[in-house]
Amino acid sequence: MSNMNDAVGLRIPYGTTSGQFQTEFEPASGTLWGWMNPKGNPCFNLGLLRDIRAHDEALEANGGLVEVEGEQHSVRYYVGASRAPRAYNLGGDLALFMLLIKARDRVALARYAEKCLDNLHARIRHYGSSTMTTIALVQGDALGGGFECALSSDLIVAEESTQMGLPEIMFNLFPGMGAYQLLSRRVGVRGAEELMLSGRLLTATKLHEMGVVDVLAKDGQGESAVQNWIATNKRRDNGTRGIFGLRQIVNPVRREELDAVVETWVDAALRLNDRDLRMMGWLVRAQQARMERGDGAEPVEQRLAAAG
Repeated sequence: MSNMNDAVGLRIPYGTTSGQFQTEFEPASGTLWGWMNPKGNPCFNLGLLRDIRAHDEALEANGGLVEVEGEQHSVRYYVGASRAPRAYNLGGDLALFMLLIKARDRVALARYAEKCLDNLHARIRHYGSSTMTTIALVQGDALGGGFECALSSDLIVAEESTQMGLPEIMFNLFPGMGAYQLLSRRVGVRGAEELMLSGRLLTATKLHEMGVVDVLAKDGQGESAVQNWIATNKRRDNGTRGIFGLRQIVNPVRREELDAVVETWVDAALRLNDRDLRMMGWLVRAQQARMERGDGAEPVEQRLAAAG
């Protein structure tokens, strides 16, 4: 008799298919694939944040179980990925930031950041599950909040030519939703501060050398790299998961700490002047143009510095 759990590689779509976050489940390995599919600029717009949270709240409420075709399945691996061309995620909704800063709307700015943290911290906590491993599959640029999102996972798998970085310093701000704490875990406080202050984008190859990226994949082979890692580690899954869990015991990222950083971030955002906001607007346009061209030419942060 055939058994769906023996169908290696078979993925079954479930949940909504019309939103900005789409999900598939692979019963053979217990792998949940969550695909960001944002409308417009591939950033964390409010709709994408809402759709991710709706799915993840249900996952958390069900104790790490998903219902697929009427059956309950335990999620052992949760892969966060993106269907946006050439982008994992470009981070915060900078166009929205500019509107709220110009309007001096502190409440709305803080509320946006809170929604980001709701998603980020739930992933750091493994959605309340003690048996789940989280994996970020980065197949396109991950900037700002997109980089923070990837860093919130236990394991980062990235394709060689992808670029990641924190360009906020270029418009006189800093990444305020987990970058400091999460990068410090991987490269230490000094390394985290240097990366944040530089505003540089680095290739996945360089970040792998630094210890930020865990698994480096050839371009176009990211999904296979994730599947290979899962297959290779499944026999020691309990020990691996236990080691990853130690991070939150030995070097915890607490929600109270994240909230305090966001308060500082909101204060700093409201101090930005007209020149800073023009630079922010320039970056939005540069990101959009780069995605449309699909080039790997001069990094955005270098062009932004030259424009200043």
